[in-house]
Amino acid sequence: MSNSKVSIIIPHHNNFDILNECINSLTKIKYKDIEVIIVDNHSSDQSVDRIKSNHSFVKIKKSNNNLGYAGGCNFGASFAKGSYLLFLNNDTIHEPDFLDHLINKIISSNNIACVQPKIKNHDNKEYFDYAGASGGFIDYLVFPFTRGRIFNTIEKDKGQYNDAIKVFWTSGTVFITKKEIFDKIGGFDKSLFAHMEEIDYCWKCYMLGFECWVEPKSIVYHHGGKTLSYKSPKKTYFNHRNSIILLLSNYSIALSLYLFPLRLLLEIISSLNDLLKLKIGHFIAHYFSILSIILNIPTIYKRRKIINKFRIKDDKFIFNQKIILNESIVKKYFLFRNKIYNNY
Repeated sequence: MSNSKVSIIIPHHNNFDILNECINSLTKIKYKDIEVIIVDNHSSDQSVDRIKSNHSFVKIKKSNNNLGYAGGCNFGASFAKGSYLLFLNNDTIHEPDFLDHLINKIISSNNIACVQPKIKNHDNKEYFDYAGASGGFIDYLVFPFTRGRIFNTIEKDKGQYNDAIKVFWTSGTVFITKKEIFDKIGGFDKSLFAHMEEIDYCWKCYMLGFECWVEPKSIVYHHGGKTLSYKSPKKTYFNHRNSIILLLSNYSIALSLYLFPLRLLLEIISSLNDLLKLKIGHFIAHYFSILSIILNIPTIYKRRKIINKFRIKDDKFIFNQKIILNESIVKKYFLFRNKIYNNY
């Protein structure tokens, strides 16, 4: 067992009750070499002040504006004293030994950059959680899915994904990473603001030759949707915009340009599906995401320049890791009705 300090970084924006439940849970974990840093993303309530009065050991770092998940985590990490960073959503509770298992896995190999636990639904603990389940993957068009949840199909946890495996991404709900690697990459890309920044980070870890893993012996429960509802068109906007940004900046330029038209076609089909379901806000969100891509071409160009400065491994190397599905998850799910991860 490592005795290295873990800096637990919790970005927060309003809602005392969920944060208090999270901190109360952390007081019961077995691993004690920790510091807890709460980043107050310009909350309009008094939640962090109340937390500080209840839990004097936490460190509060206040931002003058809402930095989002990415910027908030980066801000918190800048104060971290630990060799390891644990990024944690404020609407989680934890098995007492969850951090011990994460530490044991991440120290087991110098090649491991990130590890996530099994993430289960707080309100229905027999099921996986939407955000992360038992490890994340993407298809070649950068549509994410997880071991235990594909699109809106969430599986019951029957122990079918209890093996620790290499994954493409670890969930921003909760994962641990090495501070040295986080600093080398430059943290999360704050231009993404929220959603898919952990996928971007893990992708960059693979560009450096590292690996990301899930350790299902570690278990965390997640409320989900407490900051931004899963039904919110804004969530659709961020998810689709950021996914396209990653496609256009993380692949080689040739592959990005080759895949973009097909991805654009699927965006249109997805928007029409929302329209047929009378989800007008979500329908519009698709086109706002595309408009944002057009307006932010300079940002994508800047991302490519930054990535090319530290990139060691090419697309072929990453595809050879067998962590990117080389066919469309959209086609397999919606046309062939393959809705369970084990079918892949």
